[in-house]
Amino acid sequence: MSPAKLSDDDIAKALTELPEWTREGDTITRTIEAASFLSGIELVRRVASAAEAANHHPDIDIRWRRVTFTLSTHDAGGLTPLDTALAREIDRLHAQG
Repeated sequence: MSPAKLSDDDIAKALTELPEWTREGDTITRTIEAASFLSGIELVRRVASAAEAANHHPDIDIRWRRVTFTLSTHDAGGLTPLDTALAREIDRLHAQG
């Protein structure tokens, strides 16, 4: 069973705590510019480990040093607490450098 979708108000509130993330329909997205290509790949590796542990996987687009993470709970048909939790974890991993 998939988690319950967040309401528009819940999403808006969560985004106040995730200022680097933007909503695009049923997804939230953040692009991070890494210091180098290899540091971007290392961030992706750390996010992949966290995503695997949470059994919730982002869409990831890598363009040289720019890494874009897009989150949505596909089986719920929109955004759920899984997405905001993973967004917070991505922010934390990025801040760790």
